[in-house]
Amino acid sequence: MTESRKKSDDIAALSNDYMMNTYSKTATIVRGKGCRVYGADGMVYLDFTAGISVLNIGHSHPRYIDAVRDQLDTLVHCSNLFYNPQQALLAERLVKLSGLNGKVFFCNSGAEANEAMIKLARAYGHDAGKYEIICMKQSFHGRTMATLSATGQSKVQKGFDPLLLGFEFADFNDIESVRALVSERTVAVLVEAVQGEGGVIPADPGFMKSVRKLCDEKGLLMLCDEIQCGMGRTGKWFGWQHYDVKPDAFTLAKSLAGGIPMGALIASEKLADVFVPGSHGSTFGGGALACAAAHAVLSIMEDEKFVEAAERMGALFTKALEQFVEKYPQVLGVRGKGLLVGLVVDGCADEILEDLRLGGMLACKAGPDVVRFLPPLCISEKEMEEAVEMIGDTLDNLYGGEEE
Repeated sequence: MTESRKKSDDIAALSNDYMMNTYSKTATIVRGKGCRVYGADGMVYLDFTAGISVLNIGHSHPRYIDAVRDQLDTLVHCSNLFYNPQQALLAERLVKLSGLNGKVFFCNSGAEANEAMIKLARAYGHDAGKYEIICMKQSFHGRTMATLSATGQSKVQKGFDPLLLGFEFADFNDIESVRALVSERTVAVLVEAVQGEGGVIPADPGFMKSVRKLCDEKGLLMLCDEIQCGMGRTGKWFGWQHYDVKPDAFTLAKSLAGGIPMGALIASEKLADVFVPGSHGSTFGGGALACAAAHAVLSIMEDEKFVEAAERMGALFTKALEQFVEKYPQVLGVRGKGLLVGLVVDGCADEILEDLRLGGMLACKAGPDVVRFLPPLCISEKEMEEAVEMIGDTLDNLYGGEEE
């Protein structure tokens, strides 16, 4: 056994001995640069997970590193009992980027951002006795008790009963299913522009517009979870921008601060002042370090045109993957938006992921039969061609002998 292989095995053993078993892990990653990560065993991987859509600007971008290092020398944290310039400037930047003309609440994760949005909606409807939120089947909104209760997947709720009341579930992309659930208790409809964890399923344009229209007709709030599909991932800054609608509030996290934990709730003008001192809070939310990192992410994405690149490279990638649908009967389809792409297979995605890993590429699942690809938005055409070749080799390894 090589020394590097032993080191990798030792790290895995230590993790298994002392960490709770909440994730099924494979490679031991010790370093990243651009679109590649490096394993403790000496393997180099093309990273098509990007930390599950966290590292949209790629690994170890030099401008990002400089910004974080400079902030470490200045101020890391001062709490929300005081103003901090990075926080105020970032809030202004996000509000203007969204066009919602409202205000921002900062926190530390996507689950916390969605939790805040649920509380905001309930606070808004409280005096009128409105508290129910219509969510979508196959949605995923987080692992706190409220966001778990708002998630439309029983497999992640198992063992945590009783769940919180106040959530109803409609069929995604079926406006009549949503309409049928509206009652005098309904305060909001919560949707994802692309259901990432639910199988990389984009919303139909007509569905999103119909949700907005229904909310306007019934006096409801339209809420969008942009944790995975926001921050340029789909080829727009925010996934809802594909649909010519504006939500009343939406959430961000994952790639917002480029790997430093951060979440945000951006609310429209009519919701901007629902929260008051004491009604909600976060000790670490919007700390100076995370905000400086987020400023760097936004600037890098703007200057290097990563949002436009996601749209262009996503179209190239999707077209390349579609050849495998024609070639292999076990490959059922390709779906997604931008560089949030799912390959739907007839069978278990795990064997594809393992073969890809052994060949030097990392991807992840979105349900048992969908291979999810989330490359950094900085990916080059050459790296994309390399990835398509690796995927082709894996499918040939697994299905080549069974071609029609």
